[in-house]
Amino acid sequence: MLNPTCSVTLVADGDTYTAFPLSNAVLAGLRPLTAQQFGYDKIAGSGVEIAAGRVTGIDPQARTARLGDGRSIPYDRLVIAPGIDVKFDAIKGYGEAAAEVMPHAWTNGAQVALLAKQLEAMPEDGVVVISAPVAPLRCPLGPYERASMMALFLKARKPKAKLIVLDSKDSFILQKQFEAAWAELYPGLIEWIGLSQGGNLTEVDVANKTLITDFESYKADVANVIPPQRAAEITSTAGVADRTGWCPVDPITFESQLVPNIHVIGDAAIAGAMPKAASAASAEGKICAAAIAELLQGKTPQPRELGSSCYSLIAPDFALAIGDKYRPTDGQFMEVEGNATSTPADATAAQHAQEAKSADAWFAATTRETFG
Repeated sequence: MLNPTCSVTLVADGDTYTAFPLSNAVLAGLRPLTAQQFGYDKIAGSGVEIAAGRVTGIDPQARTARLGDGRSIPYDRLVIAPGIDVKFDAIKGYGEAAAEVMPHAWTNGAQVALLAKQLEAMPEDGVVVISAPVAPLRCPLGPYERASMMALFLKARKPKAKLIVLDSKDSFILQKQFEAAWAELYPGLIEWIGLSQGGNLTEVDVANKTLITDFESYKADVANVIPPQRAAEITSTAGVADRTGWCPVDPITFESQLVPNIHVIGDAAIAGAMPKAASAASAEGKICAAAIAELLQGKTPQPRELGSSCYSLIAPDFALAIGDKYRPTDGQFMEVEGNATSTPADATAAQHAQEAKSADAWFAATTRETFG
């Protein structure tokens, strides 16, 4: 749209994209998984060529992306948005096979469906254990929204159950608001255990569905193990990930700071205060597109602000929100002073209900804009 002379190819792995914002509502039975799934037909109808497959190799010198079936796609500019991989080796005993018993449900729809199925099948007086990892991670509010949605399901369907959140941190964003909401809506159901109290998960015993921390062991009927994360593996193959496991980028163009002509957007990218959130990723895509259109015309891209808004459902008509604006400064994104917003600790029921409506409206608008 910005440069009609460009030929654009979208490499899509499969026919369906599963969106993760609001996917925790699937666990509560508030949304079907199909409400999170979108196809690429309308994108193709706009003139973008869709190449089905997965990129398995990138040659920055030849400027080609190789697909799993052997095809090679040349590029002048390559944009990668591969998301994250969970670090299976960060927790003793955890791996891809273990994830089929203790799902992380953090990278694909099949894992979300598996976790929902386990909740349905658990005993009425069962124990659910969630482990929350250290930062940086995709959707920092996500583990606590998930606890809320699981608690909603348990309160209605398994009222004698218990939910434990093991946290590798001593605090989390909007903690006061989350804990107040839990006390109001799910009294006695959710127990949060922070790092200092022994919440750091170090090992799992898959056969016995047991989570082991520095101080204690927790037997679970349903175990949702969310490991530490890094940029997806293809970023290492391309050479755009640094020693942190994430991809440093120029905040004006999102071009990799390590490899020219490759741009990284979404959760894999890291640039100062920029959050790993879907709303930020959407803004990054637009900023990156505008910058590439200018670069291909020989122009110098201009700095653009990035906005981000995150919503967390606590109940069907009760949500929390946080938002901010970020501006490129000295090679990274910095918060724009005076623009941070969040649901106040003393918010009314009407305010919480409005946040829930805003979450639905944001999701509908963003997915419509993206997929048509």
